[in-house]
Amino acid sequence: MPIGTPFHSRTSALCVSQNWRAWSGYFVASSYDVLHDYEYHAIRNSAALIDVSPLYKYDVRGQDALKLVNRVITRDAMKCAVGQAIYTCLCDAEGKVIQDGTVFRLAKDQCRFHLADPSLRWLKLNAVGMDVTIEEISEQVAALALQGPNSLRILQQAVDVDLNGLRFFRITACHIDNIPVIISRTGYTGDLGYEIWLGSEHAERIWDVLTEAGRDFGIKPAGMLALDVARLEAGFILLEVDYIGVERALIPSQKYSPFEISLGWTVDLKKEHFFGCKPLREEDKRGPSRRIVGLEIDLQRYEN
Repeated sequence: MPIGTPFHSRTSALCVSQNWRAWSGYFVASSYDVLHDYEYHAIRNSAALIDVSPLYKYDVRGQDALKLVNRVITRDAMKCAVGQAIYTCLCDAEGKVIQDGTVFRLAKDQCRFHLADPSLRWLKLNAVGMDVTIEEISEQVAALALQGPNSLRILQQAVDVDLNGLRFFRITACHIDNIPVIISRTGYTGDLGYEIWLGSEHAERIWDVLTEAGRDFGIKPAGMLALDVARLEAGFILLEVDYIGVERALIPSQKYSPFEISLGWTVDLKKEHFFGCKPLREEDKRGPSRRIVGLEIDLQRYEN
């Protein structure tokens, strides 16, 4: 049976519709009101607070932390600076997409994955022989997405640092009501937005502080239906909805390379070998090219 997220005491009291869905073993609201229109308009016109705690979270530490990340993702992790986040794909040996997600580089030797599907075994298999520790922290870390044009004004009232200089896909550590949190300028709506990552034991307090800070700015809790509309408008794809991850595909035609699901821009063919990318055979080489899922790609066409 699904269980409530760390914010369930707050979200359940607000969910008038009693319209819930299961996400990775947790209950999350599909919509709080009978219709999700108000929640969608909050995302686009004021601010919406969205519970995204069910994401799987994996902490990777050690001398080879960045090396492991670079091996299992399609982006070049070596270009990811401390305090930066990257959106990327994870592929199998044939270059077919397992899932997409984000990676935060929290320190020189520490990264964190945020993924829709469980991947602990996959990460550990690829880490054999490396000086690295991998810990699942999904239950220990809760997460909220604060999205919408008023999100910065609201968040600025609650945190103890100036967020005006926080660039897109950058992260910063700060405090809300003396509680340590990580703020990332990320989201799934295509609008101005931030995500707040915190210890699960502080979930209720952080929800209350943000709700109070946003009272004069039209903040509303938003469920998955409103989020679905926003992410479709932004052209963001969703695992098991817009494409099938290779681990759940039943037939070969259900397996996709990043290029087949419009995520070819996340593939860096210039970096060192990564899982899913194969060098061309000597007889097939025509200039600076490599192969992914049997597709021959001209590097100059896909340069960053």
